Amino acid sequence: MPNDDPFSSGSRSRGSSARAKIIDQDGREIHQGPLGSDGSGFDASAFRTFQQGPFVSGFDFSAAFQPLTREQRLARLDAIAKLLDVAFIVPGTNIRYGIDGLIGLVPIIGDIVTTAISLWLVREARALGAPWHITARMLGNVAVDGVVGLVPVAGDAFDVMFRANMRNVRMLKRWLDRQPR
Repeated sequence: MPNDDPFSSGSRSRGSSARAKIIDQDGREIHQGPLGSDGSGFDASAFRTFQQGPFVSGFDFSAAFQPLTREQRLARLDAIAKLLDVAFIVPGTNIRYGIDGLIGLVPIIGDIVTTAISLWLVREARALGAPWHITARMLGNVAVDGVVGLVPVAGDAFDVMFRANMRNVRMLKRWLDRQPR
């Protein structure tokens, strides 16, 4: 009876435990065992190959989880505020709007989502050291934006014009500029 296993050589029997070498893309041999190369269930050589492979080359995963500097956090807050409030322009006009106005078109749920994102911006400001009077004013802006935004059409127009997130980031920047480094 001929051997039906396409991966075995003609001289080996089907039940043989001998297998061909598995070579990674860089020409290194990968030792395959039933539970990994060291018997622990984790194949470190395969993981190293994955880390060095084409999927993640040039990207340092550890850098993604490092703490951000003050300037990086402020830049992130500024970018999110711009996305929420002034990312787009109504064609033929100078009226700017952001995804806050778009998501707010979904009744109740949209306003809850955008208010939650705005509250996260306030939390980040507090993490940057903003005092209670600054965060209280920021929370006031978020509350006005959230409550008025619940009104079906007029609330969405108010969201476009009020721009609570841009106000909050501007307020935070002014406070940070007055602080010693």
